[in-house]
Amino acid sequence: MAHTMINAGDTAWVLVSTALVMLMTPGLAFFYGGLVRRKNILGVLMQCFIALCVVSIQWILFGFSLAFGPSHGFWGGFAYAGLRGVGFAPNPAYAPTIPFELFMAFQMMFAVITPALIIGAFAERMKFPSFLLFTVLWSTFVYDPIAHWVWGTGGWLKMLGVLDFAGGTVVHINAGIAALVTALIIGKRTIDRTPPPHNLPFAALGAALLWFGWFGFNAGSALAANGIAVNAFVTTNTATAAAGLGWMFMDWIFNEKATLLGVISGAVAGLVAITPASGFVSPMASIIIGFVAGTFCFLAVSFLKPKFGYDDSLDAFGVHGIGGIVGAISTGFFASILINPGGANGLLYGNGKQVLIQLLAVGVTIVYTFISTFIIYKVIDIVMGVRVSEKHEHMGIDLSQHHESAYTLME
Repeated sequence: MAHTMINAGDTAWVLVSTALVMLMTPGLAFFYGGLVRRKNILGVLMQCFIALCVVSIQWILFGFSLAFGPSHGFWGGFAYAGLRGVGFAPNPAYAPTIPFELFMAFQMMFAVITPALIIGAFAERMKFPSFLLFTVLWSTFVYDPIAHWVWGTGGWLKMLGVLDFAGGTVVHINAGIAALVTALIIGKRTIDRTPPPHNLPFAALGAALLWFGWFGFNAGSALAANGIAVNAFVTTNTATAAAGLGWMFMDWIFNEKATLLGVISGAVAGLVAITPASGFVSPMASIIIGFVAGTFCFLAVSFLKPKFGYDDSLDAFGVHGIGGIVGAISTGFFASILINPGGANGLLYGNGKQVLIQLLAVGVTIVYTFISTFIIYKVIDIVMGVRVSEKHEHMGIDLSQHHESAYTLME
């Protein structure tokens, strides 16, 4: 009888959304790849593609179970390990109108892109085998527990009433803080300045694919083809547009020129910030959230990073960490049950407590991710070393780690 509960429209939409979110990781590869020096683009593409491979297998074997298993503890447990009990029938605790296996696949793509986001912090200087091990350990000990706390049955933050529609805390603050940690401890690149992007058109293409895929990320998180999905779709596009404008205006004010790099960076910041709020806030609120995110992320990248001197190569912390924090807290202000009866009202609708709940989730994620990422990095560094040698860094990641070159005809 369970099969009769499946809604064809909902299932079709989440299948498409799953494919859209999958496309975001190759999109991220081109966004990041275009921003590094030409001798390192393949290394970045490889890291993104291998994250898609390795996390997909980790998720099937035990990652999904750790994140979404029914345990009330630190993790979800191993009830769904190897997809035991994850079949065609819906699981009412998560998505009552689509196959449980489809919910698993949709969430898999979130698990894939989260560690891939961290790549931006240590681009051009991490050994490939160390990256592989880091991705598996980080997904298991950082992503899976936080996903369980916020989204899983019995997750303690979920039971407190945290609002995170599509992963502001679970994905972006989580990856952003991990990015800051890795940038701090791997150390600066040996070059004495930040190199210009070697291929801005690639970066623009990557940003476009991210914007496109993000409709699946956010609107798909309604897990149904309904009004909340439509609202998430509209707020996603609106916040992204506002953030692109916000960054452009800051470029004008401080640098006297609007830049393509600035607009696409702002757009990604807007996508990040609206992620937790997209299914809970109005399109008008999303304009404010996007504009604030574009402005704050510009300030983080342009002033915070130089002041503290860390080499977050592609601003994974400045965009995802700061943007995620802006979005998570903004959700506590702008959320409304008029948009989503399954959510909660925020401060502007008479519920100031929601801001405190959001702040708690932000704080817990920052502290847990910072400490656990630091430990994972240090363990890998002791066992096999994380950073490439200075010689290999000068040679480039493409040749030193993969024996390949992206632009052989131009060498």
